[in-house]
Amino acid sequence: MSLAEPTRPAPVPRPRPTTKFGRRATRAAIPAVDGSLYAARTKIQPQLVRGTFRRIKWAVLVVALGIYYLVPFLRWNRGPGEPSQAVLLDLDKGRFHFFSIELWPQDVTYVMGLLILAALVLFLMNAVAGRVWCGYLCPQTVWTDLFLAVERLIEGDRRERLKLDAAPWSMEKIALRTMKHSIWLLIAWWTGGAWVLYFADAPTLVVQLATFQAPAPAYVAILTLTATTYLLAGHMREQVCTYMCPWPRIQAALTDEHAYNILYRDARGEPRVSAKQATALRAAGQPAGDCVDCFACVTACPAGIDIRDGLQMDCIQCGLCVDACDTTMGKLGRPAGLIGYDTEANRRSRAAGGGPVSRIVRPRTVLYVALVAGIGGFMLYSLVTRSFMGLSVLHDRNPLYVTLSDGSIRNGYTVRLSNKRPGERHYALAVEGLPGARVEVVGGLAADLPVPSDATQEFRVLVFAPAGAEPAASAPLTFRIADAATGETARAQDTFKAP
Repeated sequence: MSLAEPTRPAPVPRPRPTTKFGRRATRAAIPAVDGSLYAARTKIQPQLVRGTFRRIKWAVLVVALGIYYLVPFLRWNRGPGEPSQAVLLDLDKGRFHFFSIELWPQDVTYVMGLLILAALVLFLMNAVAGRVWCGYLCPQTVWTDLFLAVERLIEGDRRERLKLDAAPWSMEKIALRTMKHSIWLLIAWWTGGAWVLYFADAPTLVVQLATFQAPAPAYVAILTLTATTYLLAGHMREQVCTYMCPWPRIQAALTDEHAYNILYRDARGEPRVSAKQATALRAAGQPAGDCVDCFACVTACPAGIDIRDGLQMDCIQCGLCVDACDTTMGKLGRPAGLIGYDTEANRRSRAAGGGPVSRIVRPRTVLYVALVAGIGGFMLYSLVTRSFMGLSVLHDRNPLYVTLSDGSIRNGYTVRLSNKRPGERHYALAVEGLPGARVEVVGGLAADLPVPSDATQEFRVLVFAPAGAEPAASAPLTFRIADAATGETARAQDTFKAP
């Protein structure tokens, strides 16, 4: 029996490639296919635009970088012997100081809570206005904007930079490039330097760094962050957002038709014709869109995409294309808003001849707001009411109990006391739940247990049950400490072992 030759499926027609400006490419412009899956990157040189969203981005950049670079130098008086830096992550002592708040390693739940809150706030922002975090607040966006500003200041705007890229190497080109990369490296170096200042007293560490007396890990951290900042913000730019960051993939699963995103209003903009052609077509009673195909939105985009092709993963929703388009519309005497923040539901409603549709308050956003408020409120209450003293108890494993000659029973414990306040504190230790029990502290007094400032202290504690009390084989026992000066108390549960 012969096997029939398998039939091959009909070839699927492939769309003709487009240029980086969105036009259909001619056959001469189509690169030869070599079978490689890698496409060489075309350097993107965005055009500077002016408008509302550009001003917002400048304001966010100044505020964000001001906070990052200056906060380590803020002072906060915590008393003698305590660090005077307002925000300090003290790895040596295992403490995190944030103005009047001090967190210990035992308070890691607050860090986890903050991470959960940050994720929920990010989800809420996405549900309301898409990738607003990516476009305005993300560190990659902020530092890329700063590096681009330096590049424009030295090499000029988009047209001048393209000419410089295409020009042969000369003394002028070498001087401009050297100046640009030197300033980039200086910004990157100060970025890394500012980061390590959060882990030690900033003025002291600055002097140590300048005199080459700082610890070796400080220099390693600075060099690492200098290299990553220089590469990511200066050279990789939009590639970080497109290929390295997972958020574009995640946010696509979290958005819906009522989330505001940067959209091109094609019902108004199509068909695209020049201003003169639009006047002639409208005079003849034929349709003509407001888009004049000037590509201002494309040249302004830091990701190099054409927003008129629809919502794309590369788009960071920065709004610069909106400013560029509004500027063009203003010059033509046409209303702004051809490109702007809009929802898919609104777009479909307009296409069907309906009215505007806006649903910011919907189950998704209500749920996120409720979770943020609930978790944030619980964390705030827990932080305000938390105790500044700690007590933990560990029962001896061997022997579990000792029967003394007078018939009493003794149990041994290791008690650890913590003092989270500046200044030494004295605690009084007692036990509850065992009638007639007597407490002894080896090498100390149960009524006066000193614990140094911002430290923990272990004590060897013996608990005696009197003869004839006949406690159960494993009776519950409560340890209680009290600070007479402040009135604070703390309790810990354990057991008392008996025959």
